[in-house]
Amino acid sequence: MEPGWIKIYSTTQSIQASLIQGMLKENGIESVILNRQDSEFLVGEVQLYVHQSDAAKAKELIESTQEND
Repeated sequence: MEPGWIKIYSTTQSIQASLIQGMLKENGIESVILNRQDSEFLVGEVQLYVHQSDAAKAKELIESTQEND
């Protein structure tokens, strides 16, 4: 990962990471998903990264959506 990016979320469900990435995009936050799961057994994590300058806002948005679940 390039300097200046920070991991803000990880999950074992790639669809969850994609949904969060879409929500971040709707709020003007660029993000990158790194899929670190084994392709055959689906063990490991899917990680979501944002620019360090957007990390606080992104975490706040993620927390607010998870509170509504």
